[in-house]
Amino acid sequence: MIIDDDELDRLVLQHYIRPYKKIEIVASFDSAEKAVPYLDLPIDLLITETNLKGMSGMEFRKLAHKIPACIFVSSHPELAASVFEINALDFMTKPLKAERFHYSIQKLFDFFEVREKCECYDAILGENCLTIKEGGNISQIKMKDILYLEALKDYTRIITLEKNHCILDSLGNLLQKSFFESFIRIHRSYAVPRHLIRSKNCHEIELTHHIKLPIGRTYKNNLSFFEP
Repeated sequence: MIIDDDELDRLVLQHYIRPYKKIEIVASFDSAEKAVPYLDLPIDLLITETNLKGMSGMEFRKLAHKIPACIFVSSHPELAASVFEINALDFMTKPLKAERFHYSIQKLFDFFEVREKCECYDAILGENCLTIKEGGNISQIKMKDILYLEALKDYTRIITLEKNHCILDSLGNLLQKSFFESFIRIHRSYAVPRHLIRSKNCHEIELTHHIKLPIGRTYKNNLSFFEP
């Protein structure tokens, strides 16, 4: 479902979506009010402008909470932090660029791939080991082998050198558990073990194995302890 009160922007979105055979546009509206009667449709993705005449896209997202994925588009980059508080998958600023749009769609495909896998995932936290059930397989991950955690909406990727794992729990929830007390959040999408940080600058940190991750503006104070 697409909602944007600018006809040209709706056409641009449709143009960018057209090459993706896996995506079908089931509805396109110039206002959120017109979209409300269609909320019972089995829609997987909502793409909406944040600032609409009448009901805003952010208000509509709260009504459309059953739609698994939502991508916001906006001419107001300062709204980015707000949309992620209401369950957004991504936020794109206007004017839309093809490369940035395709990045967002790849993020969408990754989200649904992980979501499908996570339906048969389970995790048990031990003292120094994490046991993950992945379908019919059981893996054990030692705390010392975890390089960092990556958030993907309600799921979290656990990154190790050998393999990436996934569990059905948000990054925020995981960081409240004692098992991850040695981790700090550096970005809305990333948390890292303190002892693996090797260097930092204003925009990113570097971990062991030359892994570089961005620092979110609201998380900079979490790194105040680190002095190279």
